[in-house]
Amino acid sequence: MSDPTRVAAGLKAAIHNPNVSEEAKERAADRLENMGAEVDSGSGVETNRQLGGYKATLSNPNTSEQAKQHAREILEQAGYSYERGEGVTEEEHNTRVLAGYKAALHNPRVSAEAKQHAREFLEANNAL
Repeated sequence: MSDPTRVAAGLKAAIHNPNVSEEAKERAADRLENMGAEVDSGSGVETNRQLGGYKATLSNPNTSEQAKQHAREILEQAGYSYERGEGVTEEEHNTRVLAGYKAALHNPRVSAEAKQHAREFLEANNAL
């Protein structure tokens, strides 16, 4: 059985190796993410956590318009929509957010740290 720490180290090395194709780097980043490891590839591959931070920036009233514009650009480059769908109410949006956190608790591919964050968010919103 392979040592997960060593596997992760090899995948990170592949991401930083200039002789590895972009496709292989993306596969390595996906495997690392599935293992619950942080992905810092330096090659433009953003983790879900980073993209989630950019999404949060858009709804933070304490964030400058310049920072929000930067977040929009990053999300667009990653192929994510940051606008709420037409006809989606605030209540429906909040229900979907809570449902996503509840789903994370039951997803075996979600890290323990992310599950703890989901629990804390759900408890803070009286949804657990």
